Amino acid sequence: MQAASQSEVRLIARQDIYSIVPLLCELNPKLAEDTIRSRLEEMITQGYQCAGVFVQEKLVGICGIWIMTKCYVGKHIEPDNVYLSPDYRSHGLAQQLLAWVYEYGKSQGCVATELNCYISNALGRSFWEKEGYEAIGLHYQKMLDK
Repeated sequence: MQAASQSEVRLIARQDIYSIVPLLCELNPKLAEDTIRSRLEEMITQGYQCAGVFVQEKLVGICGIWIMTKCYVGKHIEPDNVYLSPDYRSHGLAQQLLAWVYEYGKSQGCVATELNCYISNALGRSFWEKEGYEAIGLHYQKMLDK
């Protein structure tokens, strides 16, 4: 497969943002689709954007984008919900997608990129480290209704 040479990465237009739901469902199989749609709707109001990888106009990969500023790092771009359909992995598409995200971040005035990766996701951690990310802390979570 020469997917990388036949692909395009672009920002998904607001009116088309729900086209990412099937891929979000694959990424989050324990969540109901209506929950994903509801959360996506709220995320959009908080500045969420999404880049898509298209192969012959078929959406095969996504990378959510958050742009924010924090004291310790400044303005940065955070890849979120990064996912490629299994048939399109190991063809350079993830690197192509991330290269696009980094350039988009720079165009928006970002000075860095950072993300979260689950401790249990050994393949993900390996991928991000190969991509040049360094682990700088732990991500903690506490559910408020427990």
